[in-house]
Amino acid sequence: MQRLKSLILWLIDMARRHPGLIALFGFVSGVASLVLVERKESLAQMIAIMMLVSWVWLTLENVLRRGIAARFGVQLPPPVLAFLTQMVHQESLFFVLPFFVLATTWDSGQLVFTGLLMAAALISVVDPLYYKWLARRRWQYLAFHSLTLFAVLLTALPILLHLTTAESYRLATLITAILSFPSLAQTVPLGRWWRAPLVGLMMLSLGALVYLVHTWIPPATLRLTDVAVTTELNNGERTPGESIAQLDSATLRSNGLFAYTAIRAPRGLNERIYHVWYQDGAEVDRIPLDIRGGRQQGYRAWTHKRNFPAVPAGRWRVRVITEGGQLIGVLRFQVTP
Repeated sequence: MQRLKSLILWLIDMARRHPGLIALFGFVSGVASLVLVERKESLAQMIAIMMLVSWVWLTLENVLRRGIAARFGVQLPPPVLAFLTQMVHQESLFFVLPFFVLATTWDSGQLVFTGLLMAAALISVVDPLYYKWLARRRWQYLAFHSLTLFAVLLTALPILLHLTTAESYRLATLITAILSFPSLAQTVPLGRWWRAPLVGLMMLSLGALVYLVHTWIPPATLRLTDVAVTTELNNGERTPGESIAQLDSATLRSNGLFAYTAIRAPRGLNERIYHVWYQDGAEVDRIPLDIRGGRQQGYRAWTHKRNFPAVPAGRWRVRVITEGGQLIGVLRFQVTP
């Protein structure tokens, strides 16, 4: 027992002396999970479970602290508790970053969400920012805490449960709202009768906000590995012809056009996506496709469009979106008269 107690204290001391190692471990575990997730390796699932278990600590901090004191005789002082919370934030943020960076369409609103994650990761490793600026501002700290938890859930749920992107998003929103309740209750103490309904309203508002900005949030475990806009496609080999950025109306009407995408997804995940065709910003077609996860080069799928407006000239784009409306990527081309 004494050895275990000494080991716990030594690990805490080492982590406090070398905080950068925590962030490095989180980043390496995220990259490892990203590489392993398509193969359904047990290690990727184990890493995801570790991320979720660490959040049990944050939610049940007081109960666990008393249990540690009773079992091992170790009283964790407030600075150590604060450091452990920071460690969970660091590891979680650097775990999810590789997923979101690769899934982000950078010329869309998703830049905002992934940029926030990058900023949060930076804050988590800079002690003056984390302790002197963030931790002293209760509402900003709550937003930071909820953002980190939400990103972890969006990444871990498809890996562990093979939920679709839409199902993962809804469940992550619900869990984040529920687990934010203890922090909200501390921010708005429930001493008077009207404060409990206020906290409930805040939770509903948090859930509504997350729902409204869903198009700005990348689908963490889905990403494009190959795209093409082409007039030819080898159906047997499932490979596209030369990708084009511009074609004339006559060629378009003669051959039609293929929008080809290869999408990498976790093994075991079955997902419906859409190719949504736009001409000069106006939607003209929405074609569903079903994809299956697991192929290292991505699941290859395409739409072949032959029915175009009477005047097809203009700037076109094909948005690849999930059933829940999250953007996976965009293909662009121009049709000349």
